[in-house]
Amino acid sequence: MSTDPPGFVLPLLLLQGFRTLVDGLHAELARQGHPDARPVHGFVLQAVGPDGTTAVELGRRLGVTKQAAAKHVETLERLGYLERAADPADARRKLVRRTGRGTDLLARSAAIFDDLRTGWADALGADRLRALEDDLGVVTRGGPLRLDVPGWLAGGGAGDH
Repeated sequence: MSTDPPGFVLPLLLLQGFRTLVDGLHAELARQGHPDARPVHGFVLQAVGPDGTTAVELGRRLGVTKQAAAKHVETLERLGYLERAADPADARRKLVRRTGRGTDLLARSAAIFDDLRTGWADALGADRLRALEDDLGVVTRGGPLRLDVPGWLAGGGAGDH
């Protein structure tokens, strides 16, 4: 008789670890002046990139429709994280770009994640945490980090977008 937990426990533990980190991030972001930031906002700001993008391309990067991407842009524009501007290469196109507030949110997020990682290293031991990260890299094939989580969570399958 195996003492291994059932297979469904692993994804639940991974999700709980993700939630623990993201909830900790957002609690600290709220203390640091970003109380309206939500988990999806980080994916959107990352997908916009440092040089900006169009709504169509943003939707593709997020794995959502152009309309869904536009709703994210509207929300983040209202909160002061994004702005729309004419594309210098083609005046007919509008680019979505991060504002200083959007860049600040990402910079603070990176620093907070570093602090949270340190807390995990303190709890688990630095060597065990590094081994966990290395092992996750192996089983996820070390591929590029994907930003299409919003579309995937909404029902898109792997590789659908």
